[in-house]
Amino acid sequence: MKYDVIIVGAGPGGIFAAMELAKKNKELKILMLEKGNSIEKRICPKRQTNVCIGCKPCNITTGFAVAGAYSDGKLSLSPDVGGELPEYIGYNTTVDLIKYVDDLYIEFGADKRVHGLDDPDKIRDIRTKAIQSNLKLIECPVRHMGTEVGYTIYQRIQNYLINDLGIDIKFRTPVQSLVVEDNSVVGVVAKGETYRADKVLVAVGRDGSEWFTSMCEEYKVETKVGKIDIGVRLETRNEVMQEINEALYEGKLVYYTPTFDDSVRTFCSNPGGVVSTEYYDNQLAVVNGHSYKSDNLKTHNTNFALLVSKSFTEPFKEAVAYGKHIAGLGNMLTGNKIMVQRYGDFLRGRRTTEERLMRNNIRPTLIDAVPGDLCLVLPYRIMKDIDEMIQALDHVSPGLASDETLL
Repeated sequence: MKYDVIIVGAGPGGIFAAMELAKKNKELKILMLEKGNSIEKRICPKRQTNVCIGCKPCNITTGFAVAGAYSDGKLSLSPDVGGELPEYIGYNTTVDLIKYVDDLYIEFGADKRVHGLDDPDKIRDIRTKAIQSNLKLIECPVRHMGTEVGYTIYQRIQNYLINDLGIDIKFRTPVQSLVVEDNSVVGVVAKGETYRADKVLVAVGRDGSEWFTSMCEEYKVETKVGKIDIGVRLETRNEVMQEINEALYEGKLVYYTPTFDDSVRTFCSNPGGVVSTEYYDNQLAVVNGHSYKSDNLKTHNTNFALLVSKSFTEPFKEAVAYGKHIAGLGNMLTGNKIMVQRYGDFLRGRRTTEERLMRNNIRPTLIDAVPGDLCLVLPYRIMKDIDEMIQALDHVSPGLASDETLL
């Protein structure tokens, strides 16, 4: 089975690579291999029953468009957030590329409204309060598609790739190994079949990172240890976040903590959203969040991540394993579920109980979250960074440092 190009992974990287290749050369024979399901078969029973049944592969973290299809559906339209692309291709080129991809999403049905541009006076007030608290506000326009609308958009994209561009996509076909001849990748092995191609593009995400690491080790490809983000997802009432939610939709704030001078940032805010669980390798539960577009599906809560970015030096080489180890400690204490703790209990070093959780004004939107003690999971340095970040954010969004805020 010979192709011009094989793409491993049907996440955004693989999707848009396939789209651009096919548009530039309609004669190319392109194959995409994805370990998960097609978009129409990606159904998570837990969203209806609140009980995970352990789908294999997980329909949240694998499948066409991967986790992005089932998350908040936000497009962050700034080169200052979301990775290191400007370092590779230049700032201005990144700006142009963001505009190009954003226009594609609009063609496939994304909402034309962009948040974060409508009210400069309110944004100025937020920026002023941030500066007074030593926080840096990164102004980033956001296009919000919504969880349920994002699903529809990716359905259209999948159909376009298959029906209009003639791309061969094989689902539930995980790649087991690369085929290497004369120090070049000339194909892959998937489900026992060998597929050969002139070019092989590996576009795996978090779920495929360990497999890709093993391939690099097997074929002596030099790798570099990247940063790792460790943190929690914070949940509070919409009233506390109202100013940021209305003016920016998502407030991207960065803080350098006074004790350790570590970088802590807010990430992936979901106004009126829900906290959710994702399972990696069908066993490791990690926390995420999403928000629907429809008002009747909105909740009373806003959730967002607080992430501490850490870089490690030699001899450390296992960034992903380190992150999984910390998540695994939480899973060990909760029976593979997500732990939740009130901020007041977090400050006092005590375990949150079901009784204290039930009398909270803020009720967790993740129904099966287990009350517990993050002190038994997170390293002290990370806990201190998170605490200092919450105290700083409280000056921008008063009430965030309430005892009742959930972590």
